[in-house]
Amino acid sequence: MFEDIDFNKTQKIIISNPSNKDYKKVMVSKAIVKGETILKHELLTKTQSFVKNYSFDSIKDIITADMEFFRQAEIWTEDYYYATKITSKGKVLCNKKRLNTLIEAQSINKEKNYIIKEGMIIPALIDLGVMTSDGKIIKSHYDKYRQINKYLEMLDTTIGYEDHLNIVDFGCGKSYLTFVVYYYLVNIRHIDVNIIGLDLKSNVIDTCNRIRDKYGYKNLNFINKDIALFDELDHIDLIMTLHACDVATDYALYHAIRLKCKYILSVPCCQKEINKQLDKDSFTIMNKYGLLKERFSALLTDSIRANILEYYGYRVNVGEFIDFDASPKNVLIKGVKTQNGFNEEIKKELDETINKYGIHQTLYDLCFKKENN
Repeated sequence: MFEDIDFNKTQKIIISNPSNKDYKKVMVSKAIVKGETILKHELLTKTQSFVKNYSFDSIKDIITADMEFFRQAEIWTEDYYYATKITSKGKVLCNKKRLNTLIEAQSINKEKNYIIKEGMIIPALIDLGVMTSDGKIIKSHYDKYRQINKYLEMLDTTIGYEDHLNIVDFGCGKSYLTFVVYYYLVNIRHIDVNIIGLDLKSNVIDTCNRIRDKYGYKNLNFINKDIALFDELDHIDLIMTLHACDVATDYALYHAIRLKCKYILSVPCCQKEINKQLDKDSFTIMNKYGLLKERFSALLTDSIRANILEYYGYRVNVGEFIDFDASPKNVLIKGVKTQNGFNEEIKKELDETINKYGIHQTLYDLCFKKENN
């Protein structure tokens, strides 16, 4: 069936038209993990996704085995597109086409390989109005869908091969992300998790808990409480924030530092604190332009936050969370705890920055002013 295909040049494979009613399709792609080329194999059912990684050398055997349960395969290599179909009478039909245009090749490479694919049914997202009952994303929520998938990508590469995680989502709001993270870790990654979503809005928390009860999601709890007063767990592996407003992000990061949390994934939002402190003569040149003042304040705030995490022994990456046209609040601060010591050189630079601009910043105050009291 696949005699003419050079699998060493494979870019992508889609296997569909299942003979088993429980299956939907298989997605196969090439991936690089720790410098090694592997085969990422994803079996989709109507409600779940099962991902396994294999040696790339085994690709032909894996695809041949898949075709026992499916009737159609599409294979893209560096040079050709192949289509194979098995008819109801068992006849094998094959088609081969050279990819001879730049547009065709680019369209393959640019296809979004989302972790949560459209058509994958996540019950909680139906209740929250993000997707229809058949798994299609509602147009007005498509940006949210993209953000969730990007966050999952960052989560996936951050946590590695953990088998148990205690997680807190600070400022969870309607909990689109919380429910998807729970679904992904429990149903796809098969990780034992305990997740708490925290928010100040009692009506939102009540709704989230009703959805949790409706679908029997164990070890997922939503609490109506101020982030600053959070003390529900004494051990947290991962803290998440997605657009936790203003100083709520600082309190979330402070709890992560205080509890020596292993992983931090924080997307800040509307950093107003420093912005309000720049109404001084020394900032007249910038205060003429509200947008520039806002951008400068956000960059300064997140720079302070990232450096404080480094001071406490986190390896920090600050990157673009999602395309700017989807959301201007697109900075993600990622922290992985690597050591317990303190970097005094960073502390000196932080002190100089705070004094230079004559400002106070909540995470700085929580970490260092409390130490001095």
